[in-house]
Amino acid sequence: MLAGDDLDGEPVGLAGFRGQVVVVNVWGSWCGPCRAEAQDLARLSRETPAEEVRFLGINTRDPDRTAARSFVREHGLGFPSLHDPSGELLLRFPPELLNPQAIPSTLVIDRRGRIAVAIGGAVTDEQLRPLLARVVEEES
Repeated sequence: MLAGDDLDGEPVGLAGFRGQVVVVNVWGSWCGPCRAEAQDLARLSRETPAEEVRFLGINTRDPDRTAARSFVREHGLGFPSLHDPSGELLLRFPPELLNPQAIPSTLVIDRRGRIAVAIGGAVTDEQLRPLLARVVEEES
């Protein structure tokens, strides 16, 4: 199961979102495309009711949490992110769905815990919103 400490050292994991649609976004503070998609993800996470969709980040390859926390503040990301400096958490996913070298990446996990959508590269609100709506609707 995907779990660990967030950027503040608090435990967080997918188990806490059981039964909900979850967007998992892999990002790094050093990543240009991550900066490009951050505003859209922040807006979508604010505009999507938490009872329909939850968001969870995986911050990867940032050796310490300081740069990652600055990134979160700068871009207004209001959802938790697991701190994964070594990329170990990424290896828990099938490589054909989440390539550990492809940062950013986004997964949509359905209410049953299955990966419903996998997107390699930066994602936009316009791309992600209809995909989320489809997964939420399928599961209603």
